Amino acid sequence: MILGIVAALHEEIEQILADMAHGATRQRIAMRDYHLGRISGVDCVVVLARVGKVAAAATATALIEHFGVDRIVFTGVAGGVAHGLSIGDVVIADALVQHDLDARPFFPLHEMPLLGLARCPVDSRLSSQLRSAAGTFLQERLRQTTRPAVLERFGIRAPRVHCGLVASGDQFIGSAQRVAALRSSLPDVLAVEMEGAAVAQVCYEYGVPFALMRTLSDTADDQAHADFPRFLREVASSYAHGILTLLLQSMRTERG
Repeated sequence: MILGIVAALHEEIEQILADMAHGATRQRIAMRDYHLGRISGVDCVVVLARVGKVAAAATATALIEHFGVDRIVFTGVAGGVAHGLSIGDVVIADALVQHDLDARPFFPLHEMPLLGLARCPVDSRLSSQLRSAAGTFLQERLRQTTRPAVLERFGIRAPRVHCGLVASGDQFIGSAQRVAALRSSLPDVLAVEMEGAAVAQVCYEYGVPFALMRTLSDTADDQAHADFPRFLREVASSYAHGILTLLLQSMRTERG
């Protein structure tokens, strides 16, 4: 088993890369560094995809074609769209949609041309493992890895795990008006980001299991840009590291 771990921003995989530093190797393909090594006894390829759907799809394709990964997990941050979500919550995708894909009148809104579906599925088993890891991290590990002052600064008190639809598009959603438009076109969407659905489509076409987790850094409204770099450094990085470490430990136990 080889697990591909992908993120769009360096901080989201920085601590994971540190875990595989001893004995790890690196290969550079198409302007991306793919880091190969073992984490918690599991063979991994960790890579920074960069931002956007094209960059993410190219990275996922290389992971499958060149490195032979047999499952992929995407980690990162997202903006919350659904009512009742809070900064510091974690969203695990149960499906992904490209909210900016519109090939009408030839195909229905959001449908991927010639695939016959608008929402890409995820692997139920891998997603369940990821959801369990996220729950354990929030309940048992968060306050061991993140300083109380940091949690207080961002209003993170009782973060929860949610499972549902995640929307991707090559747009930064940063206004209440655009959030309202998303809710109107996709009433069940939980969060919005810029890469996941592209990776999901690649994995769907190759038959490779895929799962995605996103830490909510904002509510995708007019305050979405507020203190984002600090959140990325002080919160999102520890979330990604803690949750993925638990996921990898569960995979090692499963292989037993």
